[in-house]
Amino acid sequence: MTANQEQPADPYRVLKAFGALRTLIGMYPSGHPLVAEKIREVYEGVRAFAAADWIRLDVIHGVAYVNGQAFEGAGNAPGLGFESLHVHAEVQPDEIAAAADVLRRVKPDQASPSMGEQLAERGVHHISVGRLVPLDTRWSARQWPDAPDHVFDPDYEESLVLAKQAFEDLSKGRTLDLRAVRDLVSVLVGRVVTSNTALAQILAVKRFENLTYIHSVNVAVLSLLLGRKVGLTDDQLTVLVEAAVLHDVGKTRIPLDLVKKPGALDKRERKIMEAHPVLGAEMLTQMDGLHPLTPVVALEHHRTAAGGGYPDLGHGVVPHLLSQIVSVADVYEAVTGARSYQTALPPERACLLLARLAGEKLRTAFVKAFVSAITFFPVGSVVRTNRGELAVVIRPNAADPLHPVIQLVTTALQPTAGPVDTSARDHAGAYERHVVETVEAPDDGAGVARLLAA
Repeated sequence: MTANQEQPADPYRVLKAFGALRTLIGMYPSGHPLVAEKIREVYEGVRAFAAADWIRLDVIHGVAYVNGQAFEGAGNAPGLGFESLHVHAEVQPDEIAAAADVLRRVKPDQASPSMGEQLAERGVHHISVGRLVPLDTRWSARQWPDAPDHVFDPDYEESLVLAKQAFEDLSKGRTLDLRAVRDLVSVLVGRVVTSNTALAQILAVKRFENLTYIHSVNVAVLSLLLGRKVGLTDDQLTVLVEAAVLHDVGKTRIPLDLVKKPGALDKRERKIMEAHPVLGAEMLTQMDGLHPLTPVVALEHHRTAAGGGYPDLGHGVVPHLLSQIVSVADVYEAVTGARSYQTALPPERACLLLARLAGEKLRTAFVKAFVSAITFFPVGSVVRTNRGELAVVIRPNAADPLHPVIQLVTTALQPTAGPVDTSARDHAGAYERHVVETVEAPDDGAGVARLLAA
């Protein structure tokens, strides 16, 4: 045992040796030096763990786990046709050989409920194998509705209806209705972006599953706000909004169960999801009547300002400026949206996240302009002041973004006094009030909409 302990315990070594043994034992007769060497390697590899009971080696996405703990050493587990190998510390070399012989006869994709019986028939009592079944976490994940219960601005509601129809057509393999897209762009540019009620619903924390069509409309409005802030012309803004509306059309080619998966994606699923920019660009280039930059934005919206990200277009290839504008809006909209596996961020924390991403991932000038346009406490935010008062932001303050004009309200969002300018100072020059945090609206947004409409 002392000789074995000199060799460090390494699950990758055991799994690779066992896999090699399974191959060799079908090629060479029993007792062949190559077979004997691999049996010894597996045996000593197991003994190196110095366990008094069972050693459980699991393979999850290519990573080896020992008794439930990820192995810290580098390695890549081989494909063996099973994901879990249990070996008792008292296993003998002849059992290792017999188990390898049984397993070499089983196809990797073949279900074998009698595997335990087959091993037992060969005298193998200290080795078992199994497959890991992914845990369905949907039962423990918070389930959000697919869309908001109420849309309080009729123009915003119209834009969602148009977008939903367009994305449903694409998901069913139909041709994109360009007239509907132009109508949608017109509604967004002409009416939605000027509505405080609509902006309040777009900028706030979203308590619903932000499906692709809603996300795309919201990103288009946020891109429009940013585009105006950085001085784009009306023609450029129209191109920007069209591209932003269609930036995620590639997701119509991704299974909806994957788009809405209640948890983090594994490597295979992430690879599928990360194909959506290319899929979207390919779809859009085949459609006549769109601006040439629209597929470019679809392709590049997950590329970074420094030329990284996906898809890989070559080192240092910087995305188009319109793509970079959409990227900023896309990140903000995504992190303020509800997901079963992550908490939605309030606007001020979303802005801080953008600030951390500025430079390497997002264009710094665009992040500054975006935060300046929407502010940390955008219109419609339900906030609390340093005096413990509840209020709704009714107007931003361009000269002092952290001190908007607010309407003090009750817990039922009923006004209690006239508007209050939090940038007001006392005789000593100190602010009379500070907004200290955004809080969740006590209703579904109806109270905020009512206040803003008034």
